[in-house]
Amino acid sequence: MQADYKKRTSSVMTRSIILVLGIVFIAANLRPAITSVGPLVESIQGDLLLSHGVVGLITTIPLLAFAVLSPLAPKLSQTYGNERVLFVSLMILCAGIWLRSSGSVTALFIGTLLVGCGIAACNVLLPGLIKERFSNKVGLMTSVYSTSMGTWAALASGLSVPISQGLGLGWQVTLILWSLLAIIAIIIWIPQIIRGRQTRNKKAVTPTNGRIWRSGLAWQVTLFMGLQSFAFYVTVAWLPELLHDQGMAVAKAGWMLSLSQFVSLPANFLTPLLAGRLSGQRGMVAVISVFYFVGFGGLLFDTDMSFVVLWVICLGLCQGASISLSLTFFGLRARTASQASELSGMAQSIGYLLAAVGPLLIGSLYDWTHSWVAPLVTLLVVSVLLLISGLGAGRNEYVLEDDE
Repeated sequence: MQADYKKRTSSVMTRSIILVLGIVFIAANLRPAITSVGPLVESIQGDLLLSHGVVGLITTIPLLAFAVLSPLAPKLSQTYGNERVLFVSLMILCAGIWLRSSGSVTALFIGTLLVGCGIAACNVLLPGLIKERFSNKVGLMTSVYSTSMGTWAALASGLSVPISQGLGLGWQVTLILWSLLAIIAIIIWIPQIIRGRQTRNKKAVTPTNGRIWRSGLAWQVTLFMGLQSFAFYVTVAWLPELLHDQGMAVAKAGWMLSLSQFVSLPANFLTPLLAGRLSGQRGMVAVISVFYFVGFGGLLFDTDMSFVVLWVICLGLCQGASISLSLTFFGLRARTASQASELSGMAQSIGYLLAAVGPLLIGSLYDWTHSWVAPLVTLLVVSVLLLISGLGAGRNEYVLEDDE
């Protein structure tokens, strides 16, 4: 009997380890297919003879795919199960990476669209899966997967040029190499397909039938997600040019962006752990918003860039904390896994729509004013709005119950 008990315990532990590894590797695929492109844009543009405007679509298309498909992912999950939808999404992502690297302009954009579709479903469904499988460890598991996501995003951004130019492999092979992460995730995820098929019929799924879009708390979580996405993608798009216009060398300005990404990793990991231990997260929201305000305010008023490293560190810390807190809210503000998935779909749909608009709006403000004052003032306003929405999202309540 004792031997049987040990055998069952060992089997459960093995399944748990495989599940966690699967989540880690799915998370590892959520950004590299996008962040690996930016450093290689010049090579892609030269080989395919594309204009700057057309090349900009390579980044915009995935964000628009996120916005359009995010509300659909929970419906697919309710029909087919999280495990199956995640598995198919990984295959779509892998196919998109290979297609866009084939050397054709048409294939480049169709492949980019597939990449966005594959990532969109994974973005939305991981919080629901974690709520379902690790309901008592939402903070810890969100830390694990958001840190994996951030780490591989930074690595893809930093390694793409050394692989492409240093090893002489070119942009096509370099982009294809990132499909290895998807292939590994697909292989590791196969046991979850089997388990999902066995347990699917045993679980009751209770969709909200759109009621979540009428929840005030859900909208506060959504706005927090959207505003932090706005600030993040604007920073990624324009921080190097802003610093260069202030007199910093181009190479150093690029390293400042890398610094912000790597500084964000500790905050990425620790924030969900702390959030999961607290009944409410309003204090955390206040700290994040203050760091945003200080970072953008420093860039606005420190015209000689004497303390630029401090401002960049402030931005990096609050960006890492804000994205991981947003992801944690999906689990903390929902009673069930299906509610968490629907909240995730709603928040990420609006969030990535704002993310797609952000760089364009800030760039247009700069073109109209020929100054970074108006863009930075806009970002200060965004920081205040982030605080207001976050104070609502940080309440110790649940969606669909907040208005009852």
